[in-house]
Amino acid sequence: MVLIGTEVFGVAIAGGWAIAGLFELGHVVGYVLMGLFSLLAAYALLALWRRCTMVEPIA
Repeated sequence: MVLIGTEVFGVAIAGGWAIAGLFELGHVVGYVLMGLFSLLAAYALLALWRRCTMVEPIA
């Protein structure tokens, strides 16, 4: 679970950086894209966490 979360957030941050760099949008827009993609990654990780705990409860 930790490995998947790290990869998802890494892809989100790298994607925001790459899109901002590709289209020469500047640093501020790059940080905004990284933030937006990180929010999407957090939502995806929350959905994954809920599905995993339905299959195998923690306690």
